[in-house]
Amino acid sequence: MARAIWRGAISFGLVSIPVELYPATSDHTIHFNQFQRGTSDRVRYKRVNERTGEEVEFGDIVKGREVDDGEFVLIEPEELDSIAPGRSRTIDIEAFVDLDEIDPIFYQKTYWLAPGKKEYAKPYGLLAKALVDTNKAGVATFVMRGKQYLTAIRARDGILAMEVLYFADEIRDPADIVEPVSTNAGRKELGMATALIESLTAPWKPEEYRDTYTERVRKLIDDKAKGETVVAEAEPPEATEVTDLMEALRRSVEATKGGAKKKQKKQREPDLSDLTKAELDERARDLGIRGRSKMNRADLEKAVAKAS
Repeated sequence: MARAIWRGAISFGLVSIPVELYPATSDHTIHFNQFQRGTSDRVRYKRVNERTGEEVEFGDIVKGREVDDGEFVLIEPEELDSIAPGRSRTIDIEAFVDLDEIDPIFYQKTYWLAPGKKEYAKPYGLLAKALVDTNKAGVATFVMRGKQYLTAIRARDGILAMEVLYFADEIRDPADIVEPVSTNAGRKELGMATALIESLTAPWKPEEYRDTYTERVRKLIDDKAKGETVVAEAEPPEATEVTDLMEALRRSVEATKGGAKKKQKKQREPDLSDLTKAELDERARDLGIRGRSKMNRADLEKAVAKAS
């Protein structure tokens, strides 16, 4: 059971609803320890005084900020605590805005909000339903662990979600990074690019996407643990030359059409797990799989799947 990382109340107008805050996501990144190459010796980090080379206790460390060349202002932890926002227990909704007006660039992290107690489920559910019916989000601020956050409270499947937002001055102006891009694409090129986008258009199904890199990392670890050969992935494709753009677009459209037909054919084919042993044996015979008579049903299914 997940543990609440914050408890307080949503406040708007004269209404206050006790809530608990839970992370909405989990990190599945594989984390490594560090070792010296050629040994099994772990590498550790120490806090060291760069002048004396001596290790410094954590309690003796203060924060500092350079204000001039070589000149630092040192700040004690108590001084930061004294000017930080108070230990807030309220998510103060300051305004309700159209959910579609919030540019995705502002979204930083998502949390789930749950009713603080069962008796607060009714006002909690009422707020969630009202947000859905109006397609609104409550823009709110709150304090957690000595830091103030800007958030948007929205409803998702009857549950309140709190989106932590970046403040406006934290968003970089793209004009400072990328110069305006003007295209001289012809009508045929634009039409082909549009056709490619349309041919690749599909419903948003997040469950169909997975972290394939993490899977490869796990396989790399397993292969090395077993002493097996590590197979490198193919190099990424080279950049398309401007002179080849039209041809590349044309071939891409044709490839996606062919892929769509294969996908439809695959969808029409029954799942191997639904076939009987006799049906699997027939497929194995068509695929030229040897040793069928010695295989049980599970072996036949694996052989047919591999040969297919």
